[in-house]
Amino acid sequence: MTRKRIAIVGYGTAGQATAVLLSRDGHHVEVFERVATPGPVGAGFLLQPTGLQALWRMGLLDGVLKHGAVVERLFGDVPCGRAVMDMRYATLDARLAGLGMQRGALFSILADAWDGHAAVQADTAIADVLDDGRTLLDQRGSRHGPFDLVVLADGAASSLRGVVARPSLDAPYPWGALWCLLPRAHWPHMHELRQRYVAARKMIGLLPVGTCPGDDQRKLSFFWSLPVASFERWQADGVETWKQEVAALWPEAAALLSGIESPMHLARARYRDTVMRDWHRGRVVLVGDAAHAMSPQLGQGVNMALLDALALADALRGGAALADALAHYQRERRRHLRIYHVWSRWLTPMFQSDRELVARLRDVALLPAGKLPVGRAHMLRVLSGTQRGLFGQVALDPRFVDELGARVHGMARVSHGQSVPDA
Repeated sequence: MTRKRIAIVGYGTAGQATAVLLSRDGHHVEVFERVATPGPVGAGFLLQPTGLQALWRMGLLDGVLKHGAVVERLFGDVPCGRAVMDMRYATLDARLAGLGMQRGALFSILADAWDGHAAVQADTAIADVLDDGRTLLDQRGSRHGPFDLVVLADGAASSLRGVVARPSLDAPYPWGALWCLLPRAHWPHMHELRQRYVAARKMIGLLPVGTCPGDDQRKLSFFWSLPVASFERWQADGVETWKQEVAALWPEAAALLSGIESPMHLARARYRDTVMRDWHRGRVVLVGDAAHAMSPQLGQGVNMALLDALALADALRGGAALADALAHYQRERRRHLRIYHVWSRWLTPMFQSDRELVARLRDVALLPAGKLPVGRAHMLRVLSGTQRGLFGQVALDPRFVDELGARVHGMARVSHGQSVPDA
């Protein structure tokens, strides 16, 4: 393999993981990040088995297990207590589980795994890619390069993806979210992602996300669905009015919000749906949300970013010409991602929209569909990130599955207060 000089634009999960893997393969990697102080964006997320396997392959599973929270079940209901969704990883494979994590924890783990972290060129927004990917032009007019490859990892709102191709679809979702981290306190559902719905107009979510380096307090990631156009009105109405609404819908969750006293305590999230026909052109390639932004309903953003980084490193490691390696990377990832774009587009209106009929159909049909063998298996494969096309599957390494089963479920038994035999 020829050692390459590679530029990575963006230092989120996709950019970080790509920097780690390509540096380990001997490439000279330079990272450009537009913000002055790179750091995590977002509260928490759910790592699926595919994402955990990617971190296992990177030798980082110990770190994420140390800080993450085991998630065994995804459960959603309406205020009267009637279940709408109930899925357990063990139904697919008793050894599988998800892992809730704080974004700050994963950011720190990936930063520590790359020796070049301190050399990230922060406060450097890349304005254009020139010379078919050999040169970067920043916002100050400075040029960087020449490079053998430019990896665009600048997120869902990428300003550079047009360098590769015009998206076949690139549209913002009208619905977004408010989110924050909360102390775990006495929340009883410490191995479950819990959601509550009012039709599709309102959705509250609570996900255990463990700890963060430097902070041993276990946290929950809180999520409140809201139309983007209503952000300012929500702020004007005041936090106390909003907290009363939460209390009316979910008293158990409302008790966790006592420390929220200002709208500034909650961050705002916006989402896009982006489909690219081509993920590469010349010496430029897309990874992460820059290549395939979608709604968060399937919880796959971080997982797919990790898989992109692995697939790109594997393709470059194969020794093929650059154009052939990038084409191979695109084929592999698009085969996996295509079904997730489809499902994301269909499922989002069921959970974030004003469509009453769609929400009623969800409430009536989703839980029974999950009890049918075919429907249950498909839903669980989509959840775990292992669905590939309509009928295919992404294979998980048996060694990884065995290790995950032994270690993750050992952690769950300890937190449930059960004894665990010595290994």
